[in-house]
Amino acid sequence: MAPSTTPRSATRSLRFAAPVVAVAAFGLVACGAPETPSDVPGTTPPVWTGSEDPNASAVEADAPVGSRASESAITADLESADGNTVGTVSIVEDGDHLTITVEAEDMEPGFHGMHIHTVGVCEPNSVAPAGGEPGNFLSAGGHLQLDGRTEYPSSGDLTSLRVGEDGTGMLVTTTDAVTLDDLRADGGRSLLIHEGPDNFANIPPRYTLADGAAVPDEMTLMTGDAGGRVACAVLE
Repeated sequence: MAPSTTPRSATRSLRFAAPVVAVAAFGLVACGAPETPSDVPGTTPPVWTGSEDPNASAVEADAPVGSRASESAITADLESADGNTVGTVSIVEDGDHLTITVEAEDMEPGFHGMHIHTVGVCEPNSVAPAGGEPGNFLSAGGHLQLDGRTEYPSSGDLTSLRVGEDGTGMLVTTTDAVTLDDLRADGGRSLLIHEGPDNFANIPPRYTLADGAAVPDEMTLMTGDAGGRVACAVLE
């Protein structure tokens, strides 16, 4: 075999040269990477000033059914007896109470009694669960009462809605008498808007009925004398 013509010192130099070149190349890549813009999605973190998360709405929109966002709120449309949408209802869990927002349109001006009713069924020209003569949204049953309560105001009594001369109204009110779980129980509940104001059975004893019956009477206690049902929303 022919002897090697490469000097031993040169061989030793070549043996150490490769790692040095590799380290140098790695240093160039490492130092140059931050200075090189990337068009690969996700490599640049979004800038957020803290005033509002620009991605919050997208996250909520993409949230799967059953997520916390859907568990902590109920939204529904208010429908009139002729099937038209006349408003919206939003119920949000806020600490130890619920915040209820109602926006209405195309309604008669004035105060309208508003209550949560027992059954989550809004059928025009229907009969009450216990039977009787038909009427608008009687399928929703009576005012919600929880845990066997019989006193008034009932669990489902809410602040009355005031509608302006232009037929629109908005109400934001709260209640700690019910929870979202209560509203979703038994197949859901309903929110009813009545044709007249609710007096909340606030009739002084000095007023007496013609037959001498107790004041307020049972009908006033049960309905607040708010009249017929003009709009209904299913809560579930």
